[in-house]
Amino acid sequence: MKICSVFKSSRKDEMYLYVDKRDQLNRVPEALLELFGAALHVMDMPLTEKRELARVDTAKVLSEIDEKGFFLQMPPPKDDYMLDLHQDRPETGVR
Repeated sequence: MKICSVFKSSRKDEMYLYVDKRDQLNRVPEALLELFGAALHVMDMPLTEKRELARVDTAKVLSEIDEKGFFLQMPPPKDDYMLDLHQDRPETGVR
């Protein structure tokens, strides 16, 4: 079992960093922290491979925290129908 701290990005909706509570953000590379923006603490939780998470594989989260010091959960992909909402819009005119 590992106690994880979860942080959400101030720049990107639904982007989260999982880290070991003892290390906090110390093992996260500076370049990633710059892209991530202000890390807003969401919660601390005990994590075992038996615990299910909604969008990610728990075993992968634990493995990456051990190897890299963090796990980055990316936002889910946008629905295709939203991307094509204005595909027939003329090139000229108001955008």
